[in-house]
Parts: sequence; C-alpha cells; structure tokens
Amino acid sequence: MPLTISSRRCFLCAAAMLAPSDRRLTDPAGRERAFPVACGSCGVLTERDADPAACWRDLGRRLGRPIFLPDPEAPYGLDLYTLRIAATRLGRGLSPLDPEDRAALLAPHSPRAARARLHDLAPQGPPVSLGLLCRPAELPAVLAGLAPQAAWADDVAILLDGAAAPARAVAVAGFADGAVRVASRPLAGDFAAQRNALQDLARHAWMLQLDADETLDLKTGRLLPALAALAEDGDVVSVGLPRRNRVEGILSDVYPDVQYRLNRTTVRYAGRVHERPVLEGGWRRSFITLHGAIDHRLSRAHVLARSRTYEALDPGHGRIEEEEALLRPYSE
Repeated sequence: MPLTISSRRCFLCAAAMLAPSDRRLTDPAGRERAFPVACGSCGVLTERDADPAACWRDLGRRLGRPIFLPDPEAPYGLDLYTLRIAATRLGRGLSPLDPEDRAALLAPHSPRAARARLHDLAPQGPPVSLGLLCRPAELPAVLAGLAPQAAWADDVAILLDGAAAPARAVAVAGFADGAVRVASRPLAGDFAAQRNALQDLARHAWMLQLDADETLDLKTGRLLPALAALAEDGDVVSVGLPRRNRVEGILSDVYPDVQYRLNRTTVRYAGRVHERPVLEGGWRRSFITLHGAIDHRLSRAHVLARSRTYEALDPGHGRIEEEEALLRPYSE
C-alpha cells in the first residue's frame, strides 16, 4: 500500500522533499523507533500523520533549552546532523555531550537520536569574505548597495564578466582602504570556473558568494562567522543557505532552493551551469542553515529565457522543467 504523507513540505526546513523512509533512531534509553517519513533536504523524520505546526512548536520549545533531549513519544525525530540544522533556525548552535555523540555528528544520518548542548550563535568566529559576481553594467548598483555589508565583512571581492584584468581597489563608504576590490575575467559560459576564480580572490579562509541580483540581510550576514565556526567544529567545509526566488516580487514555489554559497575558499565548484561545490567526503561535509536566506530578484522574462540559455551552454543540464515551478507562486 503506498505511503500517504499528510503534508507537502517539511515542518522544519519547508522543502517539498518528503519521502518514504526506513530510517530508525535509538533514544538514550536504548529504545529503537522506526519513522516512515524523512525530509530529503534537512533529514528530519516524522510519522505519516504528524501535524507540522505541533511538531515545530515542540521542537522549537526544546531548542530554546540549554540541553536538547529527545522526546521518545514525539511524532518526529532527528539525529545530531539534523539537530545542528534545526538549531540554526533559532540562531543557535550545538556541541555534542560526549565522544559517542560527536562521532554521530560526524557520521550522518546516524541511528543515534540527537541530544546536545545548545548555545546562542554570537556574531564572532572566523572572518568571512564577501564575493560578488556581476556584469560590468551592474557594477555601479552593486557598489551602491554594498555599504551596509561592512557590518560583517571587511573583505569584498567583485568579479566582472569581461576582459581579464587584475584586482583593483575601489573606495566604498564604511570599508577600509583596499577592502573592496574589483577584478575581471571572461565568464565564457562556465559558471563554476567563474566562482572558483572568485574563491581565489578571497583574503579569508571562508567566502560567501552572491550574484548581482541576490541580496543578504544584515541579520543573516552577521552570523556567518559563527556558522563558519560551527562548520569547522564539525569538519564541514560548505554551508547551504535557503534562497527565496521572487519573480516580479512574488515568492516562487522553488523554495528553499538551497544554495551552497558559504564555503572554505579551498572548495572548488563544478558544472558549467547550476554549479555546486565538489566536496571531498561528499554531502556529509556540508549542512544547511535556516537562520536566514538569500533573496533572489527575477523578472518573468529572465525566467523564460534562463533555462534555455543554460541548456544551450550545457546540454542536458539546463533544468528546463524548472521554469514552470519558478513561475508558480509558493504554496504549502
């Protein structure tokens, strides 16, 4: 009999990626429990008839405490890897309680039910460079909107699509002399190569990359160093942020559209279009944060041309089928 799932989207991360599961969790008392539904994005587990609002109310309450302990009767469950993601939704981080828990964190999705010490993420940690990709015509607008990001970034690299030119310093209010630099190289239809070149311009060990039509609010930006610290503590080199695609100002159904844009600068991207980081050790060396999102402004005309343009650049990888979903308003 096919599994019927009561909700389309995950109660934790909002991804429409719920699917049948055979995963099991063992709680601290040694009791094993099977969960029939799992989120393919964040990994949270649920019963088939779990009430999303009730699940979040209970989980959110537990995430506010100094120590997270699982409720063996709750209609949801999670391992330490997913608990780390869940905690970021409230601007919190975690540390394992003992060596066994640390081993479970480093081996997702472990059958060990999550328990951990929780703490508020403070705006401190390894410094993060800001990288921006844009066309020459977009540069004035990018520079004009840059000043507020000085609240969390002291190093900004902008890479233009154009004739190769070395980085040059430009003056931007709020930034120290030489903190903002503009370089140029031809995109040549290879987005991964362009992102890798931008990575190489960073002065810090971590970089957050944005495109000219993307923005990040300051509350989200200020916690990026703390996320980098959380990542380093968990042997993670890539952090994904949800992206809100707004077509003509309307939130698209393609959400959370996770973009792995906060990376160690040694990480390389692959893929001429729809490029993604290549991680030694695979997805286990990444996680998703839920503390904020990248906002992406799109016009209807751009959406209609986007997938076809990408398909021409890299046949078979343009995601032409995504056009309809991008034009469809967000729904639960």
